[in-house]
Amino acid sequence: MIEEFLAMLAAERGASANTLAAYHRDLTQAQAWVGDLSRATTGELSVLERRWAELAPASAARKASALRQFYGFLVDEGARADDPSHALPRAATRRPLPKVLSHSEVATLFARAEEEAATQKPEALRLLALLELLYGSGLRATELVSLPLTAVPRDAPFLTVTGKGGSSRMVPVGMRARQALTRWLAVRPTGSKHLFPSRNGHLTRVRLHQLLKALAVRAGLDPGKLSPHVLRHAFATHLLEGGADLRVLQTLLGHADIATTQIYTHVDASRLVKLVNERHPLARVLASD
Repeated sequence: MIEEFLAMLAAERGASANTLAAYHRDLTQAQAWVGDLSRATTGELSVLERRWAELAPASAARKASALRQFYGFLVDEGARADDPSHALPRAATRRPLPKVLSHSEVATLFARAEEEAATQKPEALRLLALLELLYGSGLRATELVSLPLTAVPRDAPFLTVTGKGGSSRMVPVGMRARQALTRWLAVRPTGSKHLFPSRNGHLTRVRLHQLLKALAVRAGLDPGKLSPHVLRHAFATHLLEGGADLRVLQTLLGHADIATTQIYTHVDASRLVKLVNERHPLARVLASD
């Protein structure tokens, strides 16, 4: 039933290939330890607590979530009358906040990238364009490296981005990023449908990580603090600090749940309450009374 469950995730929930691969890996591993998952008892599932004991809490929680969804699917399909997933261990996890990049560190990084791009070398122009889109538009690494050439705006200052689950959104592209893209397109190799081509298709996420960390070293920054995700987080945090609306930020980042946006941007409950008190129309009515 694992394949049927994965097919449902793909068809009904639009799960990405990466998500499906992770679920398949977690479920088949559990089945190797427990036996046929579709027939497993609560007692058999309880052995997973010992198997997962050495895992990071977030990893154990992800595996447990995959199994809970799998058993929910079996019940919905009538393949089981009971749901044994209550026997799964519940890891007490708190999603960690991403690493923070300060305004001065961002400025230092861009200064180095712009200095290198002044040489007009294609690799340097490509890196500047990648950097501008990560920090200037908040793209995920996978979204960025897989951008098709057709996503580049011609007249409108927007990129069409395909995010998690195959959903598309329009992402604004600032003047700096548009200029960097123009410079990259002037030297970009032809013959590929991808904006950032490579010999095997498009630039990979691993290579993007390597390029950023190498740039950090050349800029005199700690390479351990820099990644595509950190730049995406800096985009969100710095926009919010500048007064951006949380819902707008949610749209820009492509988050299905605003709770995810809160985590990315260090927003706490008190700030949300303050936002309601200051921006809600009734708050202005009360203030004028």
